Amino acid sequence: MNSVPESLQPGTMIGILGGGQLAQMLILAGHAMGFRFIVLDPNPNCPANLVGAAQITAAYDDQEALAKLAASCVVVTYEFENVNADSVSWLEERVDLPQGSELLRISQNRLREKTFLEKLAVQVSPFQKITTENDVLEAFDALGELMLKTVTGGYDGRGQTRISRTEQIPEAFSALSKAKTEIVAEQFVPFEREISVMVGRNRLGEIRCFTPVENLHKKNILTISRIPARLVPEVSEQAQTVAKKIAEGLELVGVLGVEMFVLADGELLVNEIAPRPHNSGHFTQNACVTSQFEQHLRAITNLPLGSTELYKPAVMLNILGEHLPLLLEKLKDLPPEAKLHLYGKHDCRTGRKMGHLNLTSDSLESLLEPLRKLGIWDAALLSKML
Repeated sequence: MNSVPESLQPGTMIGILGGGQLAQMLILAGHAMGFRFIVLDPNPNCPANLVGAAQITAAYDDQEALAKLAASCVVVTYEFENVNADSVSWLEERVDLPQGSELLRISQNRLREKTFLEKLAVQVSPFQKITTENDVLEAFDALGELMLKTVTGGYDGRGQTRISRTEQIPEAFSALSKAKTEIVAEQFVPFEREISVMVGRNRLGEIRCFTPVENLHKKNILTISRIPARLVPEVSEQAQTVAKKIAEGLELVGVLGVEMFVLADGELLVNEIAPRPHNSGHFTQNACVTSQFEQHLRAITNLPLGSTELYKPAVMLNILGEHLPLLLEKLKDLPPEAKLHLYGKHDCRTGRKMGHLNLTSDSLESLLEPLRKLGIWDAALLSKML
């Protein structure tokens, strides 16, 4: 369905493949816009279920459930990229699915993604396809220190390992081979900063970027984001130009997260793309005129894009399973600038994203001491970002 329909009216039913926290926050933003929602998710207690969405409880490749979803709504979107691309393609033939299946096929496969970005003349770290253990050794000889990654299923740092010495190759290759998917070796890049840019585009080609975000990870999971990223203006502008170029190349409809490395000389390398709202864009809920969730909905319902203006500098902290018990004990001690977002997940476990905290301030450095006193997040990481 390639035609451009009229802007969808309040009361329209929107379908979402996936019922996790991103779906939950899309729904919360959409309720304020007057939209209704139905999600397809195998978990009957998914976060989207907690905020008034109708739900079809079934696997993502259940064709009967997909047909029911298509019949129940006017437009469908997906909230994460690890849904079955064939299911999305099947849906695309039966209901308006603005993101499309091709974007999903590109973004859920690291080799296809990097090849696509190279065709757009977007800089990425050098990479090689890996089939055998000897391929890894050859890649190490050619590229030096490596990040060895599975081609699919790498959400939140899963399916990847760093190789600094040839002695690590057999164990690393054996471990990743168990995933039964292709493997790619990427040259390890000694970057100065990790940043991301959220970009939105609608069917009319209108395109807007949010302020670049600086990110810090621990054990491959995002811990803290600082906005704006500490970049010279030229690099900040270039990051947004790169994000727009990718969005246009993909003929994006919706919101896209573009993760990049900033090298010592200011060069930008794109690490990966996420074809939906992104963890590093959560700050937009409390720091921007338009949130990333509202922007995504505006794009897929053919509304004009909203302003991405940043009201105030911001910090976003992920609340993982190991953080939540102490945070709940210290709710009264949170700084007055804090805005708490909890997802209502039932199973609280280490490394699982249970919520996030947004804080805005004209002086982000002034937030360091109050956050350190809470004792919830790693003090060294806080000091590094604030």
